[in-house]
Amino acid sequence: MNSRRIPYPGSIRINVKGAFIVDDEPINDAGNGNNGAVPTHNRDIMLPHHTAEVSHIAIDIGGSLAKLVYFTKDGDNLGGRLNFTMFETENIDKCIEFMKGLISKRKESLKNGTEEIKGEKRSSDMYLMATGGGAYKFYDILREKLQVEIWREDEMECLIVGLDFFITEIPYEVFTFSEQNPMSFVEERSDIYPYLLVNIGSGVSMIMVSGPRQFKRIGGSSLGGGTLWGLLSLLTNARSFDQMLEMAAKGDNTNVDMLVGDIYGSDYGRIGLKSTTIASSFGKVFKRRQEAGDGVEIRDESGFNIAINSGDRDTILNGNQSDDYSNSRAARFKAEDISCSLLYAVSNNIGQIAYLQAQRYNLEHIYFGGSFIRGHPQTMNTLSYAIRFWSKGEKKAYFLRHEGYLGAVGAFLRRQPSGWGRRNSMEDVRKAFKE
Repeated sequence: MNSRRIPYPGSIRINVKGAFIVDDEPINDAGNGNNGAVPTHNRDIMLPHHTAEVSHIAIDIGGSLAKLVYFTKDGDNLGGRLNFTMFETENIDKCIEFMKGLISKRKESLKNGTEEIKGEKRSSDMYLMATGGGAYKFYDILREKLQVEIWREDEMECLIVGLDFFITEIPYEVFTFSEQNPMSFVEERSDIYPYLLVNIGSGVSMIMVSGPRQFKRIGGSSLGGGTLWGLLSLLTNARSFDQMLEMAAKGDNTNVDMLVGDIYGSDYGRIGLKSTTIASSFGKVFKRRQEAGDGVEIRDESGFNIAINSGDRDTILNGNQSDDYSNSRAARFKAEDISCSLLYAVSNNIGQIAYLQAQRYNLEHIYFGGSFIRGHPQTMNTLSYAIRFWSKGEKKAYFLRHEGYLGAVGAFLRRQPSGWGRRNSMEDVRKAFKE
Protein backbone atom coordinates (compact mmCIF):
# COMPACT_ATOMS: atom_id res chain seq x y z
CA MET A 1 0.00 0.00 0.00
CA ASN A 2 1.20 3.49 -0.80
CA SER A 3 2.22 4.99 2.55
CA ARG A 4 1.02 8.42 1.38
CA ARG A 5 -2.49 7.20 0.76
CA ILE A 6 -5.06 8.09 3.42
CA PRO A 7 -7.64 5.30 3.18
CA TYR A 8 -10.97 7.12 3.33
CA PRO A 9 -13.25 8.63 0.74
CA GLY A 10 -13.93 12.31 1.00
CA SER A 11 -17.07 14.45 0.10
CA ILE A 12 -18.20 16.27 -3.02
CA ARG A 13 -16.41 18.57 -5.47
CA ILE A 14 -14.09 16.98 -8.03
CA ASN A 15 -11.28 19.05 -9.56
CA VAL A 16 -9.71 17.27 -12.53
CA LYS A 17 -7.18 19.96 -13.39
CA GLY A 18 -3.83 18.30 -14.01
CA ALA A 19 -5.29 14.80 -13.70
CA PHE A 20 -3.05 11.93 -14.80
CA ILE A 21 -3.04 8.14 -14.69
CA VAL A 22 -0.73 6.45 -12.18
CA ASP A 23 0.98 3.30 -13.45
CA ASP A 24 1.74 1.20 -10.37
CA GLU A 25 2.65 -2.47 -10.22
CA PRO A 26 -0.15 -5.04 -10.63
CA ILE A 27 -1.99 -5.68 -7.36
CA ASN A 28 -4.56 -8.18 -6.11
CA ASP A 29 -5.44 -6.83 -2.70
CA ALA A 30 -6.39 -3.20 -3.23
CA GLY A 31 -3.92 -2.34 -0.50
CA ASN A 32 -6.01 -4.05 2.16
CA GLY A 33 -4.71 -7.58 2.51
CA ASN A 34 -5.90 -10.71 0.75
CA ASN A 35 -9.57 -9.74 0.48
CA GLY A 36 -10.67 -11.49 -2.70
CA ALA A 37 -10.10 -8.61 -5.11
CA VAL A 38 -9.43 -9.65 -8.69
CA PRO A 39 -5.76 -9.08 -9.68
CA THR A 40 -5.61 -5.95 -11.81
CA HIS A 41 -3.04 -3.48 -13.03
CA ASN A 42 -3.44 -0.51 -10.69
CA ARG A 43 -4.25 2.49 -12.87
CA ASP A 44 -5.50 4.96 -10.31
CA ILE A 45 -6.15 8.51 -11.49
CA MET A 46 -4.21 11.20 -9.63
CA LEU A 47 -6.11 14.43 -8.92
CA PRO A 48 -3.34 16.78 -7.73
CA HIS A 49 -5.57 19.85 -7.38
CA HIS A 50 -8.50 18.23 -5.62
CA THR A 51 -8.72 19.20 -1.93
CA ALA A 52 -12.42 18.91 -1.00
CA GLU A 53 -13.74 15.74 0.54
CA VAL A 54 -15.82 13.15 -1.33
CA SER A 55 -18.58 11.52 0.69
CA HIS A 56 -19.46 8.62 -1.59
CA ILE A 57 -18.11 5.50 -3.22
CA ALA A 58 -19.48 3.87 -6.37
CA ILE A 59 -19.96 0.29 -7.47
CA ASP A 60 -21.05 -1.37 -10.71
CA ILE A 61 -22.19 -4.94 -10.01
CA GLY A 62 -22.43 -7.07 -13.13
CA GLY A 63 -23.10 -10.74 -13.68
CA SER A 64 -19.43 -11.71 -13.31
CA LEU A 65 -17.59 -8.78 -11.71
CA ALA A 66 -18.24 -5.99 -9.24
CA LYS A 67 -16.22 -2.85 -10.08
CA LEU A 68 -15.50 -0.34 -7.31
CA VAL A 69 -14.39 3.32 -7.54
CA TYR A 70 -13.53 5.46 -4.51
CA PHE A 71 -11.51 8.56 -3.66
CA THR A 72 -8.61 8.83 -1.20
CA LYS A 73 -6.52 11.78 -0.05
CA ASP A 74 -2.83 11.57 -0.84
CA GLY A 75 -1.51 13.68 2.02
CA ASP A 76 -1.78 17.24 3.33
CA ASN A 77 -2.87 19.54 0.51
CA LEU A 78 -1.43 17.15 -2.08
CA GLY A 79 -4.71 16.29 -3.73
CA GLY A 80 -5.86 12.71 -3.98
CA ARG A 81 -6.71 9.92 -6.34
CA LEU A 82 -9.56 7.88 -7.76
CA ASN A 83 -8.94 4.24 -6.85
CA PHE A 84 -10.13 1.31 -8.93
CA THR A 85 -10.55 -2.31 -7.89
CA MET A 86 -12.86 -5.22 -8.70
CA PHE A 87 -14.20 -8.43 -7.19
CA GLU A 88 -15.85 -11.48 -8.71
CA THR A 89 -19.58 -11.10 -8.14
CA GLU A 90 -19.73 -14.54 -6.56
CA ASN A 91 -17.45 -13.04 -3.88
CA ILE A 92 -19.80 -10.11 -3.21
CA ASP A 93 -19.44 -10.69 0.55
CA LYS A 94 -15.72 -9.92 0.30
CA CYS A 95 -16.50 -6.81 -1.72
CA ILE A 96 -18.95 -5.68 0.96
CA GLU A 97 -16.33 -6.24 3.66
CA PHE A 98 -13.89 -4.11 1.69
CA MET A 99 -16.43 -1.29 1.45
CA LYS A 100 -17.20 -1.62 5.15
CA GLY A 101 -13.51 -1.06 5.80
CA LEU A 102 -13.53 2.15 3.74
CA ILE A 103 -16.61 3.44 5.52
CA SER A 104 -15.30 2.52 8.95
CA LYS A 105 -11.96 4.26 8.40
CA ARG A 106 -13.72 7.38 7.21
CA LYS A 107 -15.93 7.50 10.29
CA GLU A 108 -12.92 7.04 12.55
CA SER A 109 -11.14 9.92 10.82
CA LEU A 110 -14.06 12.26 11.40
CA LYS A 111 -14.10 11.72 15.17
CA ASN A 112 -17.46 12.95 16.47
CA GLY A 113 -19.19 13.34 13.12
CA THR A 114 -17.95 16.63 11.68
CA GLU A 115 -14.59 18.28 11.47
CA GLU A 116 -13.75 21.71 10.12
CA ILE A 117 -10.85 22.01 7.68
CA LYS A 118 -10.15 25.33 5.96
CA GLY A 119 -13.67 26.50 6.76
CA GLU A 120 -15.33 23.39 5.29
CA LYS A 121 -17.39 21.07 7.42
CA ARG A 122 -16.93 17.40 6.70
CA SER A 123 -20.00 15.29 7.23
CA SER A 124 -19.89 11.75 8.59
CA ASP A 125 -22.68 10.72 6.18
CA MET A 126 -21.54 8.24 3.56
CA TYR A 127 -23.31 7.29 0.33
CA LEU A 128 -23.06 4.35 -2.03
CA MET A 129 -23.77 5.04 -5.70
CA ALA A 130 -24.71 1.68 -7.22
CA THR A 131 -25.40 0.59 -10.78
CA GLY A 132 -25.63 -2.64 -12.76
CA GLY A 133 -28.02 -5.52 -12.19
CA GLY A 134 -26.44 -6.25 -8.82
CA ALA A 135 -27.52 -2.84 -7.54
CA TYR A 136 -31.00 -4.34 -7.46
CA LYS A 137 -30.18 -7.98 -6.77
CA PHE A 138 -27.98 -7.19 -3.77
CA TYR A 139 -29.73 -4.01 -2.61
CA ASP A 140 -31.09 -5.44 0.64
CA ILE A 141 -27.83 -7.04 1.71
CA LEU A 142 -25.90 -3.86 0.84
CA ARG A 143 -28.25 -1.79 3.01
CA GLU A 144 -28.09 -4.28 5.85
CA LYS A 145 -24.31 -4.74 5.86
CA LEU A 146 -23.14 -1.22 5.05
CA GLN A 147 -25.76 0.85 6.89
CA VAL A 148 -25.46 3.73 4.41
CA GLU A 149 -27.82 5.45 1.99
CA ILE A 150 -27.75 3.78 -1.43
CA TRP A 151 -28.58 5.59 -4.66
CA ARG A 152 -29.28 3.26 -7.56
CA GLU A 153 -28.41 4.64 -10.98
CA ASP A 154 -29.43 3.47 -14.46
CA GLU A 155 -26.78 1.21 -15.97
CA MET A 156 -26.82 2.58 -19.53
CA GLU A 157 -26.76 6.20 -18.35
CA CYS A 158 -23.76 5.47 -16.15
CA LEU A 159 -21.87 3.81 -19.00
CA ILE A 160 -22.29 6.90 -21.19
CA VAL A 161 -21.47 9.36 -18.39
CA GLY A 162 -18.34 7.36 -17.56
CA LEU A 163 -17.16 7.10 -21.15
CA ASP A 164 -17.77 10.80 -21.86
CA PHE A 165 -15.72 11.64 -18.77
CA PHE A 166 -12.77 9.53 -19.89
CA ILE A 167 -12.90 10.85 -23.45
CA THR A 168 -13.04 14.52 -22.48
CA GLU A 169 -11.33 14.83 -19.10
CA ILE A 170 -8.50 12.29 -18.67
CA PRO A 171 -5.32 12.63 -20.79
CA TYR A 172 -3.76 9.49 -22.28
CA GLU A 173 -6.86 7.41 -21.60
CA VAL A 174 -8.19 6.57 -25.09
CA PHE A 175 -6.03 4.79 -27.67
CA THR A 176 -6.09 2.75 -30.85
CA PHE A 177 -4.37 -0.63 -31.15
CA SER A 178 -2.54 -2.54 -33.86
CA GLU A 179 0.35 -5.00 -33.93
CA GLN A 180 2.57 -2.36 -35.51
CA ASN A 181 1.54 0.37 -33.03
CA PRO A 182 0.16 -1.31 -29.91
CA MET A 183 -0.91 1.85 -28.05
CA SER A 184 -1.42 5.05 -30.02
CA PHE A 185 -3.09 7.64 -27.79
CA VAL A 186 -5.88 9.68 -29.31
CA GLU A 187 -5.86 13.46 -29.24
CA GLU A 188 -8.77 15.16 -27.53
CA ARG A 189 -11.75 15.96 -29.74
CA SER A 190 -14.53 18.42 -29.05
CA ASP A 191 -16.88 16.71 -31.52
CA ILE A 192 -17.07 13.32 -29.84
CA TYR A 193 -20.63 12.55 -31.03
CA PRO A 194 -21.98 10.41 -32.52
CA TYR A 195 -20.26 7.18 -31.53
CA LEU A 196 -20.93 3.51 -30.81
CA LEU A 197 -20.13 2.03 -27.41
CA VAL A 198 -19.60 -1.72 -27.41
CA ASN A 199 -19.64 -2.75 -23.76
CA ILE A 200 -18.38 -6.31 -23.31
CA GLY A 201 -19.10 -7.83 -19.92
CA SER A 202 -20.74 -11.18 -19.32
CA GLY A 203 -22.78 -10.37 -22.41
CA VAL A 204 -22.48 -7.56 -24.96
CA SER A 205 -24.45 -4.31 -25.26
CA MET A 206 -24.09 -1.93 -28.21
CA ILE A 207 -25.20 1.62 -27.56
CA MET A 208 -25.46 4.44 -30.11
CA VAL A 209 -24.70 7.80 -28.50
CA SER A 210 -25.83 10.85 -30.48
CA GLY A 211 -25.23 13.48 -27.79
CA PRO A 212 -25.22 14.05 -24.02
CA ARG A 213 -28.95 13.41 -23.81
CA GLN A 214 -29.35 10.99 -26.71
CA PHE A 215 -28.44 7.32 -26.54
CA LYS A 216 -30.09 4.09 -27.58
CA ARG A 217 -29.22 0.43 -27.18
CA ILE A 218 -29.27 -0.79 -30.76
CA GLY A 219 -28.11 -4.36 -30.30
CA GLY A 220 -25.91 -6.82 -28.47
CA SER A 221 -24.99 -10.45 -28.12
CA SER A 222 -25.22 -13.18 -25.50
CA LEU A 223 -21.77 -14.35 -26.59
CA GLY A 224 -19.46 -12.27 -24.42
CA GLY A 225 -17.02 -12.58 -21.56
CA GLY A 226 -19.29 -14.96 -19.70
CA THR A 227 -19.27 -17.28 -22.71
CA LEU A 228 -15.48 -17.42 -22.81
CA TRP A 229 -15.26 -17.80 -19.05
CA GLY A 230 -17.90 -20.52 -18.93
CA LEU A 231 -16.63 -22.66 -21.80
CA LEU A 232 -13.00 -22.46 -20.73
CA SER A 233 -14.07 -23.43 -17.21
CA LEU A 234 -15.40 -26.63 -18.75
CA LEU A 235 -12.46 -27.22 -21.07
CA THR A 236 -9.43 -26.15 -19.01
CA ASN A 237 -8.16 -26.07 -15.45
CA ALA A 238 -7.96 -22.25 -15.40
CA ARG A 239 -9.66 -20.88 -12.28
CA SER A 240 -9.86 -17.20 -13.19
CA PHE A 241 -10.46 -15.07 -16.24
CA ASP A 242 -6.92 -13.71 -16.10
CA GLN A 243 -5.51 -17.25 -16.12
CA MET A 244 -7.59 -17.96 -19.20
CA LEU A 245 -6.16 -14.91 -20.95
CA GLU A 246 -2.63 -15.98 -19.99
CA MET A 247 -3.27 -19.41 -21.47
CA ALA A 248 -4.66 -17.88 -24.65
CA ALA A 249 -1.53 -15.74 -25.01
CA LYS A 250 0.60 -18.91 -24.99
CA GLY A 251 -1.63 -20.82 -27.39
CA ASP A 252 -1.58 -21.40 -31.13
CA ASN A 253 -5.07 -21.40 -32.58
CA THR A 254 -3.88 -22.93 -35.87
CA ASN A 255 -3.70 -26.29 -34.08
CA VAL A 256 -7.45 -26.09 -33.50
CA ASP A 257 -8.96 -23.75 -36.08
CA MET A 258 -9.36 -24.53 -39.77
CA LEU A 259 -7.78 -21.75 -41.84
CA VAL A 260 -8.38 -20.59 -45.40
CA GLY A 261 -4.95 -22.02 -46.24
CA ASP A 262 -6.02 -25.44 -44.94
CA ILE A 263 -8.81 -25.43 -47.53
CA TYR A 264 -7.23 -23.67 -50.52
CA GLY A 265 -3.57 -24.27 -49.84
CA SER A 266 -2.97 -20.53 -50.22
CA ASP A 267 -4.73 -17.16 -50.03
CA TYR A 268 -8.16 -16.70 -51.58
CA GLY A 269 -7.17 -13.40 -53.14
CA ARG A 270 -10.26 -12.86 -55.21
CA ILE A 271 -12.36 -12.14 -52.11
CA GLY A 272 -9.51 -10.73 -50.00
CA LEU A 273 -8.94 -13.65 -47.65
CA LYS A 274 -5.41 -14.45 -46.50
CA SER A 275 -4.32 -18.03 -45.98
CA THR A 276 -4.13 -17.30 -42.24
CA THR A 277 -7.77 -16.18 -42.01
CA ILE A 278 -9.88 -18.41 -39.77
CA ALA A 279 -12.40 -20.26 -41.93
CA SER A 280 -13.87 -22.36 -39.12
CA SER A 281 -13.27 -21.99 -35.38
CA PHE A 282 -12.44 -25.40 -33.88
CA GLY A 283 -12.71 -26.79 -37.41
CA LYS A 284 -9.74 -29.16 -37.03
CA VAL A 285 -11.05 -30.85 -33.90
CA PHE A 286 -13.58 -33.13 -35.55
CA LYS A 287 -11.23 -34.03 -38.39
CA ARG A 288 -8.38 -34.90 -36.05
CA ARG A 289 -10.72 -36.90 -33.85
CA GLN A 290 -11.85 -38.92 -36.86
CA GLU A 291 -8.25 -39.52 -37.84
CA ALA A 292 -7.28 -40.55 -34.30
CA GLY A 293 -10.30 -42.78 -33.83
CA ASP A 294 -10.23 -42.74 -30.02
CA GLY A 295 -11.79 -39.56 -28.69
CA VAL A 296 -10.42 -36.14 -27.86
CA GLU A 297 -7.95 -35.31 -25.12
CA ILE A 298 -7.15 -31.83 -23.78
CA ARG A 299 -3.97 -31.33 -21.79
CA ASP A 300 -2.68 -28.39 -19.78
CA GLU A 301 0.89 -27.07 -19.74
CA SER A 302 2.09 -29.76 -17.34
CA GLY A 303 0.66 -32.54 -19.51
CA PHE A 304 -2.23 -33.38 -17.18
CA ASN A 305 -5.39 -34.60 -18.90
CA ILE A 306 -8.19 -32.07 -18.39
CA ALA A 307 -11.02 -33.41 -20.53
CA ILE A 308 -11.68 -36.45 -22.65
CA ASN A 309 -14.41 -37.66 -24.94
CA SER A 310 -14.09 -41.42 -25.05
CA GLY A 311 -15.22 -44.55 -23.27
CA ASP A 312 -12.66 -43.88 -20.53
CA ARG A 313 -13.79 -40.31 -19.85
CA ASP A 314 -14.92 -40.86 -16.24
CA THR A 315 -11.76 -42.74 -15.38
CA ILE A 316 -9.55 -40.00 -16.78
CA LEU A 317 -11.40 -37.12 -15.15
CA ASN A 318 -11.29 -38.88 -11.76
CA GLY A 319 -7.51 -38.90 -11.96
CA ASN A 320 -7.24 -42.67 -12.46
CA GLN A 321 -5.76 -42.64 -15.91
CA SER A 322 -3.63 -45.63 -16.83
CA ASP A 323 -0.46 -46.02 -18.83
CA ASP A 324 -2.55 -47.73 -21.48
CA TYR A 325 -4.53 -44.52 -21.99
CA SER A 326 -1.37 -42.44 -22.23
CA ASN A 327 -0.48 -44.54 -25.25
CA SER A 328 -3.96 -44.30 -26.77
CA ARG A 329 -4.73 -42.80 -30.17
CA ALA A 330 -6.85 -39.93 -28.83
CA ALA A 331 -6.61 -36.65 -30.70
CA ARG A 332 -4.66 -34.43 -28.32
CA PHE A 333 -5.09 -30.67 -27.92
CA LYS A 334 -3.39 -28.21 -25.62
CA ALA A 335 -5.55 -26.17 -23.28
CA GLU A 336 -3.59 -23.10 -24.39
CA ASP A 337 -4.58 -23.68 -28.03
CA ILE A 338 -8.21 -24.21 -27.06
CA SER A 339 -8.16 -20.96 -25.07
CA CYS A 340 -6.63 -19.02 -27.95
CA SER A 341 -9.15 -20.39 -30.44
CA LEU A 342 -12.15 -19.57 -28.28
CA LEU A 343 -10.87 -16.07 -27.52
CA TYR A 344 -10.55 -15.38 -31.24
CA ALA A 345 -13.99 -16.84 -31.93
CA VAL A 346 -15.76 -14.66 -29.35
CA SER A 347 -13.76 -11.52 -30.23
CA ASN A 348 -14.21 -11.91 -33.99
CA ASN A 349 -17.95 -12.37 -33.53
CA ILE A 350 -18.23 -9.21 -31.41
CA GLY A 351 -16.06 -7.24 -33.85
CA GLN A 352 -18.15 -8.17 -36.86
CA ILE A 353 -21.48 -7.41 -35.13
CA ALA A 354 -20.06 -4.07 -33.96
CA TYR A 355 -19.08 -3.20 -37.53
CA LEU A 356 -22.53 -4.12 -38.84
CA GLN A 357 -24.24 -1.91 -36.25
CA ALA A 358 -21.83 0.96 -36.97
CA GLN A 359 -22.46 0.57 -40.69
CA ARG A 360 -26.21 0.45 -40.19
CA TYR A 361 -26.25 3.75 -38.25
CA ASN A 362 -23.35 5.41 -40.09
CA LEU A 363 -21.09 5.62 -37.03
CA GLU A 364 -17.38 6.13 -37.62
CA HIS A 365 -16.05 5.92 -34.05
CA ILE A 366 -16.43 2.66 -32.09
CA TYR A 367 -15.39 2.51 -28.43
CA PHE A 368 -14.88 -0.89 -26.82
CA GLY A 369 -15.38 -1.08 -23.06
CA GLY A 370 -16.03 -3.71 -20.43
CA SER A 371 -14.00 -6.08 -18.28
CA PHE A 372 -13.73 -8.68 -21.05
CA ILE A 373 -10.90 -6.71 -22.66
CA ARG A 374 -8.57 -6.28 -19.63
CA GLY A 375 -5.94 -4.56 -21.79
CA HIS A 376 -5.25 -7.94 -23.41
CA PRO A 377 -3.32 -7.50 -26.69
CA GLN A 378 -4.87 -10.51 -28.49
CA THR A 379 -8.38 -9.30 -27.71
CA MET A 380 -7.76 -5.70 -28.74
CA ASN A 381 -5.91 -6.71 -31.89
CA THR A 382 -8.73 -9.04 -32.94
CA LEU A 383 -11.45 -6.43 -32.36
CA SER A 384 -9.43 -3.68 -34.04
CA TYR A 385 -8.55 -5.87 -37.03
CA ALA A 386 -12.19 -6.86 -37.47
CA ILE A 387 -13.28 -3.21 -37.64
CA ARG A 388 -10.48 -2.27 -40.06
CA PHE A 389 -11.07 -5.31 -42.27
CA TRP A 390 -14.84 -5.05 -42.64
CA SER A 391 -14.91 -1.25 -42.94
CA LYS A 392 -11.89 -1.16 -45.26
CA GLY A 393 -10.27 1.28 -42.87
CA GLU A 394 -13.18 3.74 -42.83
CA LYS A 395 -14.10 3.13 -39.17
CA LYS A 396 -11.92 3.16 -36.07
CA ALA A 397 -11.86 1.02 -32.94
CA TYR A 398 -10.91 2.78 -29.70
CA PHE A 399 -9.93 1.30 -26.36
CA LEU A 400 -9.55 2.71 -22.85
CA ARG A 401 -7.12 2.12 -20.03
CA HIS A 402 -10.07 1.94 -17.61
CA GLU A 403 -12.33 -0.01 -19.96
CA GLY A 404 -13.93 -2.07 -17.18
CA TYR A 405 -14.92 0.89 -15.01
CA LEU A 406 -17.18 2.96 -17.27
CA GLY A 407 -20.33 2.19 -15.31
CA ALA A 408 -18.71 2.60 -11.89
CA VAL A 409 -17.16 5.95 -12.82
CA GLY A 410 -20.46 7.07 -14.32
CA ALA A 411 -22.22 6.25 -11.06
CA PHE A 412 -19.50 8.07 -9.11
CA LEU A 413 -19.93 11.18 -11.26
CA ARG A 414 -23.71 11.20 -10.95
CA ARG A 415 -23.23 12.77 -7.50
CA GLN A 416 -21.49 15.97 -8.64
CA PRO A 417 -22.17 19.70 -8.24
CA SER A 418 -22.42 22.09 -11.17
CA GLY A 419 -19.35 23.70 -12.67
CA TRP A 420 -16.80 20.98 -11.96
CA GLY A 421 -14.19 19.71 -14.38
CA ARG A 422 -11.78 21.29 -16.84
CA ARG A 423 -14.45 21.99 -19.44
CA ASN A 424 -17.62 21.28 -17.45
CA SER A 425 -18.03 18.36 -19.82
CA MET A 426 -20.59 16.56 -17.68
CA GLU A 427 -22.88 19.54 -16.97
CA ASP A 428 -25.06 19.01 -20.04
CA VAL A 429 -25.24 15.28 -19.32
CA ARG A 430 -26.35 15.85 -15.76
CA LYS A 431 -29.04 18.32 -16.81
CA ALA A 432 -30.21 15.98 -19.57
CA PHE A 433 -30.85 13.12 -17.18
CA LYS A 434 -32.88 15.38 -14.89
CA GLU A 435 -35.24 16.38 -17.67
